[in-house]
Amino acid sequence: MTDLSHARIAVLVPCYNEATTIAAIVRDFRAALPSARIYVFDNNSTDDTAGIARAAGAIVRRVPEQGKGSVVRRMFADVEADAYVMVDGDDTYDAAAAPRMVDKLLAEGMDMLVGSRVTEEQAAYRFGHRFGNRLLTGCVAALFGRTFSDILSGYRVFSRRYVKSFAAHSTGFEIETELTVHALGLRMPVAEVETRYKSRPEGSFSKLSTWRDGLRILITILRLFKSERPLAFYSIGFIACALLSIGLAIPLAVTYLETGLVPRLPTALLCTAVMLLGVILLACGIILDAVTKGRIEQKRFAYLAVPAEAPAANRDAAAA
Repeated sequence: MTDLSHARIAVLVPCYNEATTIAAIVRDFRAALPSARIYVFDNNSTDDTAGIARAAGAIVRRVPEQGKGSVVRRMFADVEADAYVMVDGDDTYDAAAAPRMVDKLLAEGMDMLVGSRVTEEQAAYRFGHRFGNRLLTGCVAALFGRTFSDILSGYRVFSRRYVKSFAAHSTGFEIETELTVHALGLRMPVAEVETRYKSRPEGSFSKLSTWRDGLRILITILRLFKSERPLAFYSIGFIACALLSIGLAIPLAVTYLETGLVPRLPTALLCTAVMLLGVILLACGIILDAVTKGRIEQKRFAYLAVPAEAPAANRDAAAA
């Protein structure tokens, strides 16, 4: 394993009412990554999360805007490091896996590693969450291509150039989806590492609502599909309108060929209007596709403007 003592490593912990678990999080990650600076970003907790984290030795920051996405935006803006370990504050992820993940990120020059959750505890990963994760992961794979097996994992390691090029538009738990699509859209070097996942300690409760947050994540996927692949998105509308228009027009065409008359004028007008709507949608898709390509180029330039951390093998060779 690479010597990580010379790398600037930041452990980022977004928290909301995690007084039961935060001390263990800080303790475990300090033991796993002794040279890392541990930041706890408290998101308006009503318990003593901030005080307990500060007493455990963490650097505590407060984020008044509610929602995990708002916290991630603030974390990425404020913290400077070579490698960023982001982990939920519920003490369900394995801190012992962090050195291996950071080492892989730095040694192979990657931009994001996702800790894919592996567990045999039914209570740790409820069926509803597991099914929803697979469904949403499948949606992302269908719309954006190559993806991960666990896009909703809250355990990730990022490079500096990833963090400083990520805009973070989401406000809630849908932020994990946006993190994934950002990496896929810019074709960053990414990987997935299996990590142990355990149940929440007694007295700790999940803030994730299966149905409400699942719906928000699905809406985010559709929103990202529209903004990142507008030609495909609007082409679906064009095809639907074209098929509907043709379906309505066939009986009219048959009647016209038989009698030379168009007796259902309102239907004919409807066919024309629906087809025109489809053409407008297609034109919107073509125009926005050109705009999106320019926007992706700007995001790529912002990504490349941040110097890359040299892989460990190159650093060792340069030192020699």
